[in-house]
Amino acid sequence: MILSASGWRKVFAESGDGEDKSPEIGQTNTALSALIAETFAEYISQKVPGRTPTVAVATDTRPTGPKIADAVLRVLALKGISIRYVGVAAAPEIMAYAKTMDGFIYISASHNPVGHNGIKFGLNDGGVLPGQETSRLIQTFKEKCAEDGAEERALDMLSQVNDGEIRLAHTLSDQYKKECLWAYEDFIATVITGTVDVHIQDEIYSLIKSSLLENSVGVLADMNGSARAASIDEKVLPAMGINFLPFNNEPGTIPHGIIPEGENLQWTAAVMDDLHNDGMDDAILGYMPDCDGDRGNIVYWNSKDKSSHIITAQNVFALCVIAEESFEIWKQNNLPQRGLLWKATTKYGKKAVAVNGPTSLRMDEICRAFGIELFRAEVGEANVVNLAREKRDSGYTVRILGEGSNGGNITYPSSVRDPLATIMALVKMLAIRDGVNPDGTRNKGLFHIWCEKSDQEYKYRDNFDMSDIMATIPEYVTTGVSEERAVIDTKTQDKGVLKECFRQVFLDEWENHQVEMQEIYGIQSYVPLLTNGTKEREPEEGESWNNGNGGLKILFKDTKGKPCGFIWMRPSGTEPVFRIMSDFRGTDIAAERSLLRWETSMLKKADEYAQEQ
Repeated sequence: MILSASGWRKVFAESGDGEDKSPEIGQTNTALSALIAETFAEYISQKVPGRTPTVAVATDTRPTGPKIADAVLRVLALKGISIRYVGVAAAPEIMAYAKTMDGFIYISASHNPVGHNGIKFGLNDGGVLPGQETSRLIQTFKEKCAEDGAEERALDMLSQVNDGEIRLAHTLSDQYKKECLWAYEDFIATVITGTVDVHIQDEIYSLIKSSLLENSVGVLADMNGSARAASIDEKVLPAMGINFLPFNNEPGTIPHGIIPEGENLQWTAAVMDDLHNDGMDDAILGYMPDCDGDRGNIVYWNSKDKSSHIITAQNVFALCVIAEESFEIWKQNNLPQRGLLWKATTKYGKKAVAVNGPTSLRMDEICRAFGIELFRAEVGEANVVNLAREKRDSGYTVRILGEGSNGGNITYPSSVRDPLATIMALVKMLAIRDGVNPDGTRNKGLFHIWCEKSDQEYKYRDNFDMSDIMATIPEYVTTGVSEERAVIDTKTQDKGVLKECFRQVFLDEWENHQVEMQEIYGIQSYVPLLTNGTKEREPEEGESWNNGNGGLKILFKDTKGKPCGFIWMRPSGTEPVFRIMSDFRGTDIAAERSLLRWETSMLKKADEYAQEQ
């Protein structure tokens, strides 16, 4: 089992096959589920001493979810926890619902294959537990698993529970599911509009809806049998005036791969092409969520070449940041003039965006255009969320954050990615267009604001569409995390040792190829950067690059001292693989591929050196 802040995951299918769609998990996995539940029950009881904790429990749509849930519910009941079992729910949905309770257990393996499953824990702050708290649970869980007779004790716990309590939990689940959906619908309105004031929410919703009457937007959704198929999408998006077109929307019927990237997005692209062939010209956006529904990457209609295009994960996040930061400026310019009591999200003068280490340098350029600071954390949603919290505590406004390498976005006050936040960021950019102020001056819409801020006003036109917006994103070529070349097999178990051996190889390679790097790529210098948790730092000269399982980046700078690209590496926290990538400014695909091949060759040498030691 992979144990990390991002979730505890393994193949739960009894066969051990990661692609097995059987619901059976077997005796050992049942016992593991019981010990996981006992670990969290003890933890949450310590958090609220003197009273009975209330915990929300939900699953995504994987076939093994109900069996794991049964074991979890039995142990929580045995430990005296008040249970709110909602059945199938999307991750952002259960996290919004848990804000009124003490915590949640979410049974999911996110984007992993269908035979995998796992557990995410959280309190009532809208996100998963931070790394330090998760470490406490991991240690307790390991100790429980290591005890003599651990499996027998776990199964004995399950046998002690009155079946009537479990039947009652299932009987009440329909009621709790309705409450869950209501809580999520209220919460997503705050996320989309950036305010808790329902009057301002209504004003913004009305503006979007009236705009879409003139500029119709159709949104496809390949639900792929995910938890989002049982969520609020079919209610919220049409209420905005969006022509909503879901398919593969039977919860639990998963027709293709789960990760919302690459070939899996081709399903959405193919349907979009078919709709346009049938004359449905407003089908211009599409999304596909992963199984737990907390991430959705995007397909759009390109009016220039009359075909659908998949937006890379890095560009999805870039678009969301552009849209949300432009939206913040638009609100400050407009809502006070409408006589509304504007509760500004910009509480402080300083603004920031929080991202992970492998987020492309295109984000640095976007932040510079808006005058916003950029901070990086180690890979892992929990790390980025906690970094944003730290920056807010130190006086920054952090409206949007996320992992550019994985796509999607986290928009405050949410602490988890959400496809509705992603799609609505793009819809706002398409819907909130230029208008005329009472004094006759132009009132710039979101896209016009971005063009102005990024010195690209010459690219703005009044009848813009997604193709025009895409043409303004800073140009970089970046390795996709789902590509085969983004994963490397290494024999060295201690990845910190591997990275220190990589340091020795890199320093030799740099000395031998520095002139070549400048002549071919315009790279004159480099800066090593280590990321652990919420911290990114440059090591001292001669210091080891062994930072355990954290991230390592080599940031390259051009002849003017400006960052122009990087190579990056880190062992995955949710899969038994070592991930690598490169990012390079411009449109030269060959340059990105060459840098990644160089990184791969250096890592193989480092792996050999580590084995020799």
